[in-house]
Amino acid sequence: MIIIGWQEHVDLPLLGLTNLKAKIDTGARTSALHATDIVEFERNGRAWVRFHSRFDDDAQDKDVETRIHDRRKITNTSGVPEERIIIRTKFRIADRLWRIDLSLAQRTEMKFRMIVGRTALRRHPILVDPGRHDLLRLMDATLPEKRKRA
Repeated sequence: MIIIGWQEHVDLPLLGLTNLKAKIDTGARTSALHATDIVEFERNGRAWVRFHSRFDDDAQDKDVETRIHDRRKITNTSGVPEERIIIRTKFRIADRLWRIDLSLAQRTEMKFRMIVGRTALRRHPILVDPGRHDLLRLMDATLPEKRKRA
């Protein structure tokens, strides 16, 4: 069991996005990733998407291409349902890696460019401490140097 805070740094390694500041939001069902310039296209008979993702906190500015997994009606922060593209990729938090579905959303005006919803966390031995943040960074800083390299 690992304990994480309401804000942690995570990776989306298959998308080439690492050390992303994400809000762990158990009130949100679906996880969301900031995306602009969204363009759908076909590759080898399958639906793909190209989008731009920028994270001000780590200066990551990247164009990403990946397969479209699904489309779903997602209720936005204003309570209005909107159809969004869903992608499926790998998600890493601490030393754990698993599959996650992410909705692509314009989050320019939001403080966090990525939200990790409860569906992404269920079935994993994780507890969220809503009063703490960056617990994984603090934990990593206290590990002996030998264990960090393992």
